[in-house]
Amino acid sequence: MKVTAFIGSARKKHTYHAAEQFLQTLQSLGNIAYEIVPLREYNLQTCQGCKLCFDKGEEYCPFHDDRDILIEKMITSDGVIFASPNYAFHVSAIMKIFLDRLGFVLHRPCCFGKAFTSIVAQGIYGGKDIVKYFNFIGQGLGFNVVNGCCITTLEPMTEKGQKNIETIIDKQSKKFYTQFIKNEYPTPSVFKLMMFRMSRSSMKIMLNENFRDYTYYRNNGWFESDYYYPVKLRPLKKLTGTFFDMLAIHLARNH
Repeated sequence: MKVTAFIGSARKKHTYHAAEQFLQTLQSLGNIAYEIVPLREYNLQTCQGCKLCFDKGEEYCPFHDDRDILIEKMITSDGVIFASPNYAFHVSAIMKIFLDRLGFVLHRPCCFGKAFTSIVAQGIYGGKDIVKYFNFIGQGLGFNVVNGCCITTLEPMTEKGQKNIETIIDKQSKKFYTQFIKNEYPTPSVFKLMMFRMSRSSMKIMLNENFRDYTYYRNNGWFESDYYYPVKLRPLKKLTGTFFDMLAIHLARNH
């Protein structure tokens, strides 16, 4: 089994070393291979918002850079970590470019059953909001999300500060490992069920064979399924899902 950490730092310092410690701790818990992927070492162009990846397919993107190499690393991993410093109260520029280029995967999620978490390095504050953002992105990609962690890396770093970081990362790695070894397909929450059923039902009404989202959902059998993956819904939740389908169809027809 393999875990890949995508690092959105321009420097090989606190964010990188935290991810490295995380992975080493993880490896000590089980037979796990890992890879550290510094995004700054890859050629990633800034998304131009042409929407070709959404409408026609990701292969129509006008850029021929390293996007697909990075996506391949992500989807062939059993677990993924996104790590970024806090730059201007958000992820770093290179991390945001990477996430923007994953936009079509948020439309067509494919990382079900895989574990995800994040590491955010901050100077003073603001990191917790970035963790929430990463959690949201991880869920959108289909991952089983372990709530990320935030480390304070204000310089000059004290011995106490470094020990606090090590304690946080060690704890986070063990939390991640617990989820990672489950390799499960959990029953969706009502919110996740709503997002799936309303998206797929409106898509079926509003799109057609000319749109990649439509053909992707059709080919995966998602227009007829209860959820993205086989799952047993209780009668009330099954009824709730049907309600969301009907609501989406009504809204789409009156759009």
